[in-house]
Amino acid sequence: MNLSLRFTAFCLIATCAGTISGTQAQTKPLSEQMAATVMDIWKDSLSMGGHPVRWTYDQGIILEGVDAIWRRTGNADYFRYVQKSMDHFVTPEGDIRTYNQDAHNIDNIKNGSSLLTLYKVTGQQKYFKAATLLWNQLQLQPRTKEGGFWHKKVYPYQMWLDGLYMGEPFYAEYAALIRDDKAFDDIANQFIFMEKHSRDAKTGLLYHGWDESKEQKWADPQTGHSPHFWGRAMGWYAMALVDVLDNFPASHTKRKELLAILSRLATAVQKYQDPESGVWYDILNLPDRKGNYLESSASSMFVYALQKGVRKVYLPVSYAAVAKKGYAGIQKEFIEQRASSQVNLKGTVSVSGLGGKPYRDGSFEYYIREKVITNDPKGVGAFMLAANEMDLAAVAKKGLGKTVMLDYYFNSEVKKDQSGQDIQWHYKWEEMSNGGYSLWGQVFEQRGFKLKSLTAAPTAANLKNAAVYIIADPDIVKENPKPNYIGAAHITAITNWVKAGGVLVIRANDTGNVELDHLNQLTANFGITFNKDSKNRVTGSKFEMGSIIIPSSNTLFKDIKQIYVKEYSTLQLKSPARSALQDKEGNAVMAVARLGKGSVYAIGDPWLYNEYTDGRKIPGEYENFNAAGDLTDWIAGQLPVVNKK
Repeated sequence: MNLSLRFTAFCLIATCAGTISGTQAQTKPLSEQMAATVMDIWKDSLSMGGHPVRWTYDQGIILEGVDAIWRRTGNADYFRYVQKSMDHFVTPEGDIRTYNQDAHNIDNIKNGSSLLTLYKVTGQQKYFKAATLLWNQLQLQPRTKEGGFWHKKVYPYQMWLDGLYMGEPFYAEYAALIRDDKAFDDIANQFIFMEKHSRDAKTGLLYHGWDESKEQKWADPQTGHSPHFWGRAMGWYAMALVDVLDNFPASHTKRKELLAILSRLATAVQKYQDPESGVWYDILNLPDRKGNYLESSASSMFVYALQKGVRKVYLPVSYAAVAKKGYAGIQKEFIEQRASSQVNLKGTVSVSGLGGKPYRDGSFEYYIREKVITNDPKGVGAFMLAANEMDLAAVAKKGLGKTVMLDYYFNSEVKKDQSGQDIQWHYKWEEMSNGGYSLWGQVFEQRGFKLKSLTAAPTAANLKNAAVYIIADPDIVKENPKPNYIGAAHITAITNWVKAGGVLVIRANDTGNVELDHLNQLTANFGITFNKDSKNRVTGSKFEMGSIIIPSSNTLFKDIKQIYVKEYSTLQLKSPARSALQDKEGNAVMAVARLGKGSVYAIGDPWLYNEYTDGRKIPGEYENFNAAGDLTDWIAGQLPVVNKK
């Protein structure tokens, strides 16, 4: 894939992200303005539309949008909103209020994604226990003869497109968490079965539902599928695909089938995009039929799925233009200013289904007579996801196509997970708890970097394709009974790699918590020595003790005024190293160096792990999350420029 074309596409998207057509520019991106509306009209998440909330997917899609914005911004207000919403339902024992497993309603699985996020971030077992209730439902869910999940027990033998989003992303994430590899065959089959029974070969569109028994009045007596292509149903299916792929093993034989399904679906979605408005109709293939209308939730879902598909390289970059056009259309057709820094989303159909009481026959007339409302949770949640994707697309891709590799060898601490299996932890990409680098990893990904981990000792061969190599907190015996110390061969490989153009990022720790003797043998090649001390020690919640003021002339942090770093080793420096930041005592806290074509950055702390950046603990005046962005931009700026003819 041509990386320069991909960069051009992302830059084009940036021209429309975060604006409202025909209105004055806003101070916050649209995603955050929509979230502000959510947190205003549903302050406690306990009522929607004036009614007490039940355990329902409506809230789940709202929380998905809020969660995505938290991960992009590091603003813990969003995380707290998700947690408070789920805490209304989850008891200390891990039960779920108002949830009825015996109903075998696949809609009830959706909120499990929020439970898993809360578990991974906080480590609280109640969230994992609650998620396990949903996992157990899937194990008992009634199925069609070939193995497809029924949508609900009261809808026997029926698969709906909606159900793929409600069940499969959680199914895949939980399976990945407990390392149940067998589950991924089943997960893939749900998509394969659904497409096989509902896809129309002529249009490429998928019918809303399929009845294996062919007994429903809405079901075609020959095929069993419903009569029409409902936009939001296909939107659910599209979002399900791009979300499932996040946790679907790269080596699994059926991953290619899922990507092929996504490709076929994207082709159909593009084909039926309204050329004038850029958005999509409620009934996708009948734009000229009287009563049909442009619909906001389906449009938001398609923009989200297409743009995320491009970002994750599930889809060709050409779909970025489709998403851009759709997003501009959403702003023009459906967004209105509500209050200062708040917006409304108009034009969402409140509900559409099949069967039930009163009976829904799947006719065109049925779909069109369903109520269209403003700020429906399903539309609002989908819009936040779409807008957030466009915000991500607008970030300059300074590391596009480059690999940043995190050491898992010198830092290889192990603990037991919730299933009693050994996992590596402490400063790892996939780790969402306080000690993980998950948010910093996302900052790298926002700039186009690819994340990898190195579980083996560094060599010329395995460093060759890495642009950036990060070593954080090498183990001592109290952390790892058999630590892997940095040795002469490692030093030679790393130093030669830097000289050839690599960017080395060293994150140590304060004395007594890191192996400095061998680390200093490496950093001596760059003029850096970590002192065996511990500065900026903080007592309790006296965060001001960990404050470091950033001078306006600082070369690493352009618009940052204050950061928080505690208990770090100071640095001794000689050429080619130079100080990049000092504390109030004049000690070097950060240093940079050039060697050959490459660069080195060093700090005496594993700094920028989640406790520093996710906003849940450290007060907002410390701009650590934004500092992560600035530092990542600086790292990208050190990479050698490759001239292409």
